[in-house]
Amino acid sequence: MQRRPLLTATLTLIAGLGTTGFAQAQATDWPNRPIHWVVPFPPGGAMDAIARILGDKAGKTLGQPFVIENRAGAGGNIGADAVAKSPADGYTIMITSIGMATNKPLYNKLTYDPVKDFAPVSLLAVVPNVLVTNSTQPNVKNVADVIAAARKEPGRLTYASAGNGTSIHLAGELFKSMSGTYMVHFPYRGSRPALLDMVGGTMDVMFDNLPSALPQIKAGKLTALAVTSGERSAALPDVPTIAEAGPVKGFEASSWFGLLAPAGTPPDIVNRLQQETAKALATPALKERLLAQGAIPGGNTPAQFTQFIAAETKKWAQVVKTSGAKVD
Repeated sequence: MQRRPLLTATLTLIAGLGTTGFAQAQATDWPNRPIHWVVPFPPGGAMDAIARILGDKAGKTLGQPFVIENRAGAGGNIGADAVAKSPADGYTIMITSIGMATNKPLYNKLTYDPVKDFAPVSLLAVVPNVLVTNSTQPNVKNVADVIAAARKEPGRLTYASAGNGTSIHLAGELFKSMSGTYMVHFPYRGSRPALLDMVGGTMDVMFDNLPSALPQIKAGKLTALAVTSGERSAALPDVPTIAEAGPVKGFEASSWFGLLAPAGTPPDIVNRLQQETAKALATPALKERLLAQGAIPGGNTPAQFTQFIAAETKKWAQVVKTSGAKVD
């Protein structure tokens, strides 16, 4: 009578060993086909640019191309949901931003868990946002002008963003909270369409990621009023920080981009992805290219990136709570 339980236990153990062996074989053989890198926003923004730059470099060293897939919508949630439900085999990865830290408090319902459904790989880059306005606006020359206009006619000024829950959106919410002003938020499906309306004069201001706004600033179509980081950016050394420009002291709202894989991805694949992206980020040519766009290269370990996401989640959950921002 004891043989059946013993047989069942033995078969279970063999099955478990077989699964482990299969996962190890997959990891050892990885990569043997193209890697799909999901960008949960449209082409043209800073996130898309960083994924393409890094994907090109890492793909050459790994011997397999990184195929960029822009799966935009719902503040990055459509792409995130697709990756969360993808096989954990190292062939589907995602570039992310603070949405992983803000979507849970922002959205009443999510079809994925920002923590449980992903394996953090590495922080890729930290970038300041930049407060910009259309260069043709005669009465908005600095941060003080924006605050004065917003206080004079609450609700008249508009600010564009790349979508609900993005760093561009929440930088605006933090600014409103700290400056005691009210501006109307208009979320777009990515930075590119928002910038087009900024250049066209439809929107008043935007807290865009510096890499995506920089070409329009250099072309003279947008005016950079201030950067949102604690220190000035090497890409725009003459532009003050919002804290410097005043009267919003202590303001800081840098954005960041990181690499995630589906939860359950074999650790050696996660580590290999981290190592290759860190190598790419450390190459002088790529490093200079990112710095020129206002991005500070990352490259930390999966464990360090996990801790970083936890700290950012705590920070931005408080901003969401204070601002009262919600997305249905």
